[in-house]
Amino acid sequence: MDGSLALGPTERKRLMEVYRKHSDPEVRRRAHIVLLLSDGWSWVSIASALYCSSRTIDRWKRRFETGGVEALLRQRRGRCPLFPAWIAALVVGWVRNHWPRDFGFVRSRWTCGCLAVLLLNVASVRVGRETVRRWLHRENLVWRRPRPVLGPQDLERPRILRNLRLLLRNLRSDETAVFEDEVDVNTNPKIGSMWMVRGQQAKVETPGNNEKRYLAGSLNWRTGDLIATEGLKGEGRNSALFLRHLEDVRTRLRCYRRIHVICDNAIFHKCRAVGEYLVEHGDRIVIHFLPKYAPDLNPIERIWWHLHEEITRNHRCKTMDELLDLVFKWLERRRPFEVERDAYIRSKAA
Repeated sequence: MDGSLALGPTERKRLMEVYRKHSDPEVRRRAHIVLLLSDGWSWVSIASALYCSSRTIDRWKRRFETGGVEALLRQRRGRCPLFPAWIAALVVGWVRNHWPRDFGFVRSRWTCGCLAVLLLNVASVRVGRETVRRWLHRENLVWRRPRPVLGPQDLERPRILRNLRLLLRNLRSDETAVFEDEVDVNTNPKIGSMWMVRGQQAKVETPGNNEKRYLAGSLNWRTGDLIATEGLKGEGRNSALFLRHLEDVRTRLRCYRRIHVICDNAIFHKCRAVGEYLVEHGDRIVIHFLPKYAPDLNPIERIWWHLHEEITRNHRCKTMDELLDLVFKWLERRRPFEVERDAYIRSKAA
């Protein structure tokens, strides 16, 4: 029995492409058989490695010799295309329109195994997890991490947003507006994706005791400059930090007659101490509140996101001082920041 096959460079390149990229695992296995034959593997070794019979090896060797690569791509005769079509549509419909608890499963998300069990219970059709996975991929469904969004909506959002748009559109030359928010920095690093050797999970060292520090920041609507105030050791996200930050804003922006501070609805932004501060400095500092549950309307949130992505995720700093030095260096080098204005400036029709 002659098991050898001679491949030209073009045929080998085409077979390697089919083996690596074709969507059908059966076609990939046919290409694999031919490639192993061309490399001088015995039929016994191929059957042992690929868990196939010698009849399968003989079949695809002969077809390749008579029809080339195209012969390997043909579907098997007698295969009914209607069976996987309606079954796949049923499975895809479950994933798109229902949750596992709708069918009595005590779980929060679909898996291929769960769908295979449901298909057996509902339609008495037995399929494997990988078959379900292929159906989902064929319908452009992928397994990825979802994006969290806020469920509650402030009923006053349209009115508040309209007023803020009017404020920003009609700012006088001797006035400015800043978007204020706080961010936490931890010696215990946030974990994020990174490059690593396949099969060898990288390690990020964490401290024995986590230390947290808060920063208050304000993003200038006009210039994109960011004013940051470092919280004291042991100081939380509270009115003391907010008031010290307002003083920094008032000092840094002394060229403006009035400063409009736009912030969220945190309780310490509305406390008695802040009210007393505004009685004294209300001629220059005016506070406006965003709608509730609306971080998407605060452009500084995007800066904090970049700060975590570029600095605090997987960081190697041993102390809080080292980490804060890195944070402020990043803020200095990145400023001025680009202010995302889409929520407040609507494009006008030409």
